[in-house]
Amino acid sequence: MPAEPRLSPMPKDWQRALAVVAHPDDLEYGAAAAVAEWTAAGREVSYLLVTRGEAGIDGLAPRECAQVREAEQRAGAALVGVHTVEFLDGHQDGTVQAGTALRRDLAAAIRRHRPELLITLNHHDTWAGVHWNTPDHRVVGRAVLDAAGDAGNRWIFPELADTRGLAPWNGVRWVAVAGSPHPPTPPRSAPASTARSPHWPPTARTSGACAAPTRTRTPTRAPSSSRCCAPAANATAATRQPSSRSFPARF
Repeated sequence: MPAEPRLSPMPKDWQRALAVVAHPDDLEYGAAAAVAEWTAAGREVSYLLVTRGEAGIDGLAPRECAQVREAEQRAGAALVGVHTVEFLDGHQDGTVQAGTALRRDLAAAIRRHRPELLITLNHHDTWAGVHWNTPDHRVVGRAVLDAAGDAGNRWIFPELADTRGLAPWNGVRWVAVAGSPHPPTPPRSAPASTARSPHWPPTARTSGACAAPTRTRTPTRAPSSSRCCAPAANATAATRQPSSRSFPARF
């Protein structure tokens, strides 16, 4: 079995982060351990959930399931020092659609929260090349990467500024992808000054579910209704986000 690549520490020169995922409990499988460490150090982290996970419990009708999972997510976030948890409307669990509607919603959230670091979940086809990833994870993860650039371009979704007062935010400097099986590598055309690609070291694991991107074993609460997450290999990777819309690394 090939050895896992040596990963560099996450950058520390940021103060505000926004984590964007598809469902309640997506962050609790690993990334929340790092969030706990960051908030304990005085950094501000907010959560944005694209859905309420209403299709996640077979024995509960979607309306009831959404209430249960939203409450669990808020409780889990509070345990790791996250005080702002928001849920989007208009996107359905299991059938999140890629496109401009989702990108607009995410760009609006980025403009509102003005983060330096964005966090999302593995957007690749598989977990570690073994287990198939869900459509929602793939769609939302990719949309987050696009929205990082959309948020800073005043000509993309100009209605956000014109009708909602959300000025462009070009301050996203890093995008971190939890559970990514592919650590980013600089593209051939990237100048040396933009090719820096630090990663989160996957040194802690929670019940073998997936790697927790932190140096310490910080306990996190996995909601009782959690959908199953497949094991992740190289856990979480972060890449620097330049001022332009292009990313200096492959994901």
